[in-house]
Amino acid sequence: MATPPKSDPPAYFNINPEQAAQTLSDPIDTARFAKAAAFAARGRDDLAKRGYAPDGRKRLRKFSTWEVCRYLLNVAPAHLRRVLKAHPDLPQGTGEGNSRWFTLEDVLALRDHFAAEGAANRSYKSWRPEGLPAKVISVANFKGGVGKTSTAAHLAMSAALDGYRVLVIDLDSQGSMTSIMGGDVPDEWSTAFPLLAKDYARHVQAENSVRRAAGITELPLDETLTESLEVSPRNLIQPTHWPNIDLIGAQLNLYWAEFQVPVWRMQLRNWPLWDALTRALEDEKILDDYDIILLDTPPALGYLTINALAAADILVVPLGASFLEFDSTGRFFDMLYSTFASIEDGENSVRRREGLPEVKFEWDAVRALITRFDAGQQTDLANVIQAYFGDFMATYRQEVTAMVGQAGEQVNGIYEADYRDFNRDTYVRGREAFDQTWAEIKTVLLGTWWRDQQLAEQAAKEAKDGEA
Repeated sequence: MATPPKSDPPAYFNINPEQAAQTLSDPIDTARFAKAAAFAARGRDDLAKRGYAPDGRKRLRKFSTWEVCRYLLNVAPAHLRRVLKAHPDLPQGTGEGNSRWFTLEDVLALRDHFAAEGAANRSYKSWRPEGLPAKVISVANFKGGVGKTSTAAHLAMSAALDGYRVLVIDLDSQGSMTSIMGGDVPDEWSTAFPLLAKDYARHVQAENSVRRAAGITELPLDETLTESLEVSPRNLIQPTHWPNIDLIGAQLNLYWAEFQVPVWRMQLRNWPLWDALTRALEDEKILDDYDIILLDTPPALGYLTINALAAADILVVPLGASFLEFDSTGRFFDMLYSTFASIEDGENSVRRREGLPEVKFEWDAVRALITRFDAGQQTDLANVIQAYFGDFMATYRQEVTAMVGQAGEQVNGIYEADYRDFNRDTYVRGREAFDQTWAEIKTVLLGTWWRDQQLAEQAAKEAKDGEA
């Protein structure tokens, strides 16, 4: 009988302690972390600029006739060429012959032309009702690595390609969304932090006016709070390399809000901290300037995430098709319930005593979205997740593709990647993963807008009937 070949033992056997000690550096002091952080910052800047032009600015690529006709306008290439020839005032693109390349600004202008002059039975512009505010979409889950930022970025880009005006607010102090969008955020005063500070400062001013009248000691209004009163969301919004995507960015100092907000709350217990971002968007009429406001949240249910959830009309919850991510997402929903139910109970006990309307949190829709899906390995578990989460689940599962990883190495979304860098079939499959996701979220978006429109029309009719 042949003797089986002798195999090496596992690597964790027979480790020599003396030799192990020789591989170690000196003990790590706090200054060593500063050095590591400095190296990481330099490397992060170098890597982030992979998708930038040589002058250090990020620019959106142009789109070929094939892409414009297939993905953006839904017209035949021959028809587009005839229209361009008949209307020389329209953007003609660059390039020779039939191979033309168009900026997104060009595409938006063409979209307007076709909407006015094109076939009556075809929609060239995405629908939204007149007179209603922007929809706020929050992408959240307190499990890290589930694809929140990637999902949020691609939803923003999908909506922009569809012609919508989008504002992205990065609430994650890691600033990954800000890097993707090419944002410049020098300090916390260029983030959402001053919006929270301003909201608290206004409540302090209102409280102090009451205290002055009663002869009670006033609350302090320090330099930070005084400065925040001069800040508007419009001061913080910066354009991106996408003509119809703007950004309020994030950087590491934004995390300070998680420490400062509870201090403010302790000083003024009646400050409704969860509504600070909502009030900033409403009071400054930001909701009238955009079609969609998209909030990218940190991987924790902290005060920034609570503000994002409270501001949201639609909640998108990415998760992978694994037991741990399913379990974590279930706990996320449980924490959402306990957090907002607690706020409702606390607020309404006071409001009932004072005869005020009660607080009630509501969301138009929630969609849990399976990301990084491998149909060959994860279908059974994905079906289980679908069964348990029911109508919370998006029906489409966002499959992982090679294109996603390659685009990510350039700090780009897949819509920013030039299809000529890929096999055509690879590009089509990669786009489809996010096109399908956008189609599902867009369906929710349009449905909620239509429902709002019906309710507004019904309210207007009842008011008119009442006057009669």
